[in-house]
Amino acid sequence: MASMKDRQDAFENKFVHDETLKFKAMARRNKLLGLWAAEKLGKTGDDAEAYAKEVVKADFEEAGDEDVFRKVRGDFDAAGIEQSDHQIRRTMDELLVQAAEQVQSE
Repeated sequence: MASMKDRQDAFENKFVHDETLKFKAMARRNKLLGLWAAEKLGKTGDDAEAYAKEVVKADFEEAGDEDVFRKVRGDFDAAGIEQSDHQIRRTMDELLVQAAEQVQSE
């Protein structure tokens, strides 16, 4: 019976570990996206970092990526920045891969 409990504990620990890595990768992706968008918006230095934090916070509005996408899309529209929805989503996908690699290597 102990081996079954050990297997269950190992499975639960792996699940927790995987979910933690996923959360960290998404947060890192959102920060990278915020820095990318900040550059497009002409923000630098502390302003760019502050904007990146806003993008990270936007992800807590609802499950999924739509809240982050809407934040960036809305800010681009308000500033008159020409970026297609496809380009923003593609950048989100590319940065998620980059962020996952960074989190894995830590």
